[in-house]
Amino acid sequence: MHASVVAHPNIALVKYWGKRDSRLNLPAAGSLSLTLGPVATRTSLTFGAEEDSLELNGVAVPAAKRLRVATLLDRVRDLVALEQGPAARAALGGARILSTNDFPTAAGLASSSSGFAALALAATEAAGLHLSLPQLSALAREGSGSAARSLFGGFARMHAGTRADGTDAFAEPLFDEHHWDLRVVIAVTVEGEKEVASTDGMNLTERTSPYYPAWIETVEPDVQSAMTAIAARDFDHLARIAEASALRMHASAIAADPGVLYWRGATVEVIHEVRRLRAGGLPVFFTIDAGPHVKVFTPADEVSAVVRALEATPGVLRTIVTTPAAGAHLVHG
Repeated sequence: MHASVVAHPNIALVKYWGKRDSRLNLPAAGSLSLTLGPVATRTSLTFGAEEDSLELNGVAVPAAKRLRVATLLDRVRDLVALEQGPAARAALGGARILSTNDFPTAAGLASSSSGFAALALAATEAAGLHLSLPQLSALAREGSGSAARSLFGGFARMHAGTRADGTDAFAEPLFDEHHWDLRVVIAVTVEGEKEVASTDGMNLTERTSPYYPAWIETVEPDVQSAMTAIAARDFDHLARIAEASALRMHASAIAADPGVLYWRGATVEVIHEVRRLRAGGLPVFFTIDAGPHVKVFTPADEVSAVVRALEATPGVLRTIVTTPAAGAHLVHG
């Protein structure tokens, strides 16, 4: 009836931006990501409470702001009823969830990916369910599309799937965290939560952006090219794909009505700095999720030079150095 889990956020190299079914959180296209540590979400969940509750970073989250959490918990209870019977479902009762992030939350740093990966694993373990990895990934996806990928370490690929019930929309591991000794330096450009939630931005882009259909058409070819680049550890090839995917995603969002603009002035300054560094011979490339922060990839032996350059860039508040990390896993306590 209790489980504790650590999960790490992931950064998409080929972006996820758009849904084919909002109710089941089914992506309109696939994606490809790298799970990053040591930044992490730590979640403890205990069934047997009178009602569900969530404490995030020491603050109680009201019911109105945890609807996706409630939906995922109800899915777990339904699965228990199917596997073990209605009495087992009733015996679970409510879930008390204590969760912490050691990096900014709801700020464009993929806290939902680690948060819902941790929740899915903790809830199913505490409930005594025995799901396959594709089933567990699909469950995490219902909370957050990117969470399906954070169940796995290293590089992971998300399948959009074609089935209406979403059973074929899940992630799979490609290469583990030891495959490529990279560093990802996060340039933090503003503190606090972003103004437009990812789901809201996606939905508005899909409804109103004239660039959205063209964006979706680029995703699968980019996924295939990125897999080839990662398998060969071809940094330059991956750099071209990742930067193009990020800029196309943001272009589709900026073209929405009204435009969805996550960037700040410092975001643009970092893009220019990365291009300047690359022109000077430093192996480096950027990507940007739905937020103002820039994630800069470089080989491990170049990280000091990249950190110095980014911290000297106007508008950058601080940097966070991350490495390829393991997938979500159970811990004691």
